Amino acid sequence: MRRIVVFTMVSLDGVMQGPGGPEEDTSGGFTYGGWSMPYVDRAFEDMMNQEFSVPFDLLLGATTYEIFAGYWPHHPGPIGTPFDKATKYVVSDKPIDLSWKESVLIHDDVVAGIKALKEMDGPMLQVHGSAGLVQTLLKNDLIDELRLRIFPLTLGTGKRLFGEGTIPAAFELIKSESFPGGVISANYKRAGALPK
Repeated sequence: MRRIVVFTMVSLDGVMQGPGGPEEDTSGGFTYGGWSMPYVDRAFEDMMNQEFSVPFDLLLGATTYEIFAGYWPHHPGPIGTPFDKATKYVVSDKPIDLSWKESVLIHDDVVAGIKALKEMDGPMLQVHGSAGLVQTLLKNDLIDELRLRIFPLTLGTGKRLFGEGTIPAAFELIKSESFPGGVISANYKRAGALPK
């Protein structure tokens, strides 16, 4: 069985939209793109590079896939090279250009498709960005682990990690670390129902 691990940069008030750059995701009139960059330091980069050094495939929403496909194949390195090598499973209900090598479309019954993917043998499935897909995963209890990168700022607006439809669920903290730039990394694994 494959594990689905969601990697998310998130503000203190739960916003996950557009952490990487001003034009990354401006949907809904979001104007704070690139908010994570002032807090990224060498220790944080080293932690991220380590996470990409293990075998994994990618499970991505259509918008994140298109952003990644336009950038990472042209930027080899500790992130770009493993992204390029990974199989990219793309969830989309619309036609999408899948010309980035090793890309596979999941459509129609998305939940059934993701459940079938989890049942296969293979490396972990990393989810990055993909706010809409993350909501589907949360609603259907398909996330095995959350790796939250919590940044010391509030944004007030934008796509939130935990939206409407998130089911009540317990998680166990399995690793945490803080970085000089003020970021906290907290890894949580799914731990059954809410304690009573």
